[in-house]
Amino acid sequence: MGFFWMGLVFWLLIGASLLLFIWGLWKKSWKVLLISGIALVLPSLYFLGGESWYRLVTLLPLIPFLFAFYTRKSIKHSL
Repeated sequence: MGFFWMGLVFWLLIGASLLLFIWGLWKKSWKVLLISGIALVLPSLYFLGGESWYRLVTLLPLIPFLFAFYTRKSIKHSL
């Protein structure tokens, strides 16, 4: 039963991260994009133990982090 809950948390974090990423891009909120990247870190670390190309999935949280950084910089410069 423990494996079921682990899988459920794994997929909930991925789904929440995807929804937060879309919402953050839509609202141009760097905080939501940052939370999206944080939520994606734990599931992506699972793929660190994989072989060859699967390890590149660990770089996936960089996308929301970079968008958050860019959004925050663009908001600061527009003020």
